[in-house]
Amino acid sequence: MSLRTAPSPVARVVADPGRRIRSRRRLRAADLMVALCWSSVAMAVALYLAYGGLAQVTDLGSGLTAAGIVTGLIGTDLILVMLVLAARLPVIDRIVGQDTAMAFHRRLGKPALYLILGHGLLLTVGYALADGSNLVTETIALFQGPDMALAYLGLGLLVTVVVSSVVAVRRRFPYEVWHAIHLLSYAAVLVALPHQLSAGAVLAEGTLQRVYWIALYVLAFGSIAVFRFLVPIVRSARHDIRVDAVEPIAPGAVSLHLTGHQLDRLQTQGGQYAIWRFWTGATWWHAHPISFSAVPTDRSARITVRSLGRGSDALGRVRPGTRVSIEGPYGIFTDEHRSTSKISVAAAGIGITPVRSMLEHAALRPGEATVLLRATDATQSYLWNEIGALPSMRGNPIFSMMGARPRGLATWMSAEALSRGVTITSVFPDLLQSDLYVCGPQSWADLVIRDARAAGLPHSQIHVERFDW
Repeated sequence: MSLRTAPSPVARVVADPGRRIRSRRRLRAADLMVALCWSSVAMAVALYLAYGGLAQVTDLGSGLTAAGIVTGLIGTDLILVMLVLAARLPVIDRIVGQDTAMAFHRRLGKPALYLILGHGLLLTVGYALADGSNLVTETIALFQGPDMALAYLGLGLLVTVVVSSVVAVRRRFPYEVWHAIHLLSYAAVLVALPHQLSAGAVLAEGTLQRVYWIALYVLAFGSIAVFRFLVPIVRSARHDIRVDAVEPIAPGAVSLHLTGHQLDRLQTQGGQYAIWRFWTGATWWHAHPISFSAVPTDRSARITVRSLGRGSDALGRVRPGTRVSIEGPYGIFTDEHRSTSKISVAAAGIGITPVRSMLEHAALRPGEATVLLRATDATQSYLWNEIGALPSMRGNPIFSMMGARPRGLATWMSAEALSRGVTITSVFPDLLQSDLYVCGPQSWADLVIRDARAAGLPHSQIHVERFDW
């Protein structure tokens, strides 16, 4: 590990009360968002009870039917919450970031599916007991009810989405495959809506329940229509982004220089990313979440990409003049979200890209930042020369750690650094008084975070953003 620049002697920097206050406000807002999610579930059940849901329970069959209705209401509510979380609402991104929102979205997937399956099973058993029939006969009878064929179709699509998503995550499918799978979830929810409004009297016309559920559907699908489709289309047309040049920076890595109109009005903060689509015959069908590697100006922007597969490899061959669509910018891997006056930064491989733009945008004084750049060999030292040239890094130390990790050990450090007794606190002596920014391969970043947490760094002072949808 080598010292690239040395800091000027400075007095110890104390915590910034203003940053602490803003951080606490964001945490309270995040707690409020979670509370709103669960409150929507409670409201769905409360409205059912308020309209005499339990009054219909007189025996085992009616009890199972009531339980089936409740599980259906909760499951549907959670699915609509999932859609809102996936709609990329700016307020959600500013508070918790899209990666956190999508992590919560994924955690709700299986419980929602189990509740919907339980809804169908409990209702079928409950109705069969009430009618004195068997499950097969009752299922056939239900299928012939108003809009029930659509309800079963929706259930089938929902099962397909959840199962396919699990397979996609385990096999690391490309983003476009993940996106195509999730388009089915919209269809699954929409085709099930008619049976909610026509079957039974739970959502009868003129009731507050019906108004509540219609409002939830409008919120979920309205958010998706606006922020997943309308806003990106308008933004891409307004800024007319095109490829200006493709610059190879290392074997298998290129910087794409982009040009457009009033790109500074994107209000991109250093460290953020966008979802990019390049309109060529080889790339139009897939989009890529890629960080800005420099803060956009009025007429220019830059992203830097490493070839990790056929999709990203094709980006290195796009021609100047290619039209580019943008969704975003997104992310809270920014200087604005730190809670202390000091920062510790660990970047590995192509993870340097958001770090580079974040440091460019950060308001740093001498002695406030410590940066560690990690690579297996010199071919992975992407943009390292630019970090030391940033005005914000004057008087702030930049370390480099190069070399392979030792085999058989779960560590983020090189074998050479470990042999010299290097630890996370020796690299970052002010770690506990800093916000830690980590970006690199997921398994590597997880090990950095593990050591930071073991050293006593609170989770609220750790910033990491993942694109593994």
